[in-house]
This record gives sequence, structure tokens and C-alpha cells, in this order.
Amino acid sequence: MSEAGGNAPGGRNGWLKLAAALAVIALLPYLIGHSAYWRGIMIVCVLNILLALSLNLVLGYTGQLNLGQSAFFGIGAYVSALLVKTAGWNFWVAMTCGSLAAGLVGVILAFFAGRLRGHYLGIASLGFAVITYQILMNWMSVTQGPLGIYAIMPPPPIRIGGFAIEFGNQENLFYLVAAITLAVFVLLGNLVRSPIGETLRAIREDEVSAASLGINTKLWKIFAFGLGSAIAGLAGAFYPGFVGTLVPDAFFITESFSMLAMVIVGGMGTMAGPVIGAIVLTVLPELLRGIGDLRLLVYGLTLTLVVLFMPGGIVQAVGVLRARLGGARAAPRNTP
Repeated sequence: MSEAGGNAPGGRNGWLKLAAALAVIALLPYLIGHSAYWRGIMIVCVLNILLALSLNLVLGYTGQLNLGQSAFFGIGAYVSALLVKTAGWNFWVAMTCGSLAAGLVGVILAFFAGRLRGHYLGIASLGFAVITYQILMNWMSVTQGPLGIYAIMPPPPIRIGGFAIEFGNQENLFYLVAAITLAVFVLLGNLVRSPIGETLRAIREDEVSAASLGINTKLWKIFAFGLGSAIAGLAGAFYPGFVGTLVPDAFFITESFSMLAMVIVGGMGTMAGPVIGAIVLTVLPELLRGIGDLRLLVYGLTLTLVVLFMPGGIVQAVGVLRARLGGARAAPRNTP
């Protein structure tokens, strides 16, 4: 799928899509109603979008199989929560530090694993996720291990004049996380349409050929890992304040596979794909709860069918359908 055009603001079509996204974000809490459950699902959904975008930069655009994204999610969550709970830091400073810490760890991992490719890199990153989980589980004096950290407060209010925006309110917290996610989407969209994006795609298509053209592939892989990890850490920084507790099981390696599924189902290497994949795979299980355990069968069958018959994800399938419909409309006009 071409990245030109409306994937991110840069033309009239892009700005129209941005305006539509803002309208959806603004109206969604009112369309859902006052259900605390579904408003919580909305927040989970935008956090998953942020995580899927972070993995897509590494996997979809740079072609690096990263199976350890849950580790960076957890690092961002624990660093920010511990700085607030233990050191008494301001949330916004702790949030920034959590994101930077995850990004720094991502840079270090990419530096040492930068020469690995394909499934070797995937195994190395998966091993890193396992190590991170074990540290979170067993470093009792810091993380409280399986006992968890409790009574974590949401982000502090933002005061504008005499008015305070409280984030203990789910609606306001959704708007905050959605606004940050939209900002990340726009920034990444502009990044992948820039010469940097062309460089990352060149590495994805053929790393050896890219190196022969003078591209420092290791440096750019480190860049992608670092930025993707920082974005995952940013999502992690908001997670503890949303759920109120922090336990290592939230960052088990299965979370990495969930993020991977979101990117693949939506469409790797596109900006819209991870967004669509995250929404579908977050909302679909909730819609299927009414059928009990059978929902796992339906969910698994859906994933299997998407992978088998839509290898380019939902975005590619929609593009093919639009092209066929467009051809069908044009055919009568071309007939003598």
C-alpha cells in the first residue's frame, strides 16, 4: 500500500481524515453511553493502537521481527509507576522517563542484536521479553513481584485557569490517551513519508542491497527499535493509572503475540493497518462474550481466515475490493 496521500496529514485528503479522526474521538464516549465497562474498553483500545503502531515501525517498515514488545510496555509501566509511588515524582515527568527508559533499553537491545535477522532476531527479542518478565516477577524489593503494586492513581489534573480536567474520569482519560495516540500517529505518518521512511523500507526490502548503497543499516535498525520501544513505553506509562494496579502478568510474552496479531491482521507496513487491527482484535472478543467459551473458537477462526485469505491484512483486502468495485463501475463506460 502506498504511503503517499492521506495516511497522515500532508494534503487535503490527509487533513480531512485527521478531522474525521478528531470527530470520532470527540463523539465516541457519547455514542457508547455511560457504560463504565465500554468506556474502559475504549481506553484499552487506544492503548493497543499505540502499541501496534510502535511494533509496526519495527516490523512493518524496517522488517525486523521483534517478539519482545511486551517487555518495553512493561518497562514504561514500572518505571513511571515506581517513580510516582516510591520517589514521589510528578506523573508527567515520570511518564517521560518511563518512555525514555524503554527507548534506551530498546537501543541497547538493538545494538547487541543488530546483526541478527529474521527468526534469529525474533528468538533473541523473545528471550529478552522472558528475561524482563522474570525480573519483574522476582525483584520483590522493587517491583513487589506477583504481589503487585496497588493504589496507583490516574494522571493528576491539568489546570487551565480556574478549571481542572480530572483524569479519574474515564471519559477525560480516554480523550487524553486518544489525543496522544493521534499525535504519535501523525508524527509516525510524516516520518514514514520522509526520506527516513524510504531508508527504513529499503532495509526491509533488502538489507544487503541497502548496505551496498551506503545506508548504515545497523544504525537505522537501532533508531527504529529505540523509537518503537519508546512509544511502547509511553503506552505503558498510562496503563497503571488506568487499571490502578501493576502486576507482571500484564506484560507476559503473550502480549507480544497479541500486538503482532494486531499488526498482521490490520496490515503491516501501513499506517492505517495497526489502527484497524488493534480496534478489531480489542473489540471483537468483547462482542463475542455473550457466546461464552465458544468465542475463543470464533476468535481463532477469524484470525486464521484473515491470515489465510488476506495475507496483506484488512487494509490490503479493502484496497483490492475498492479496485474491483471501481473496475466494475468503469467497465460499462468502456464498452462500445
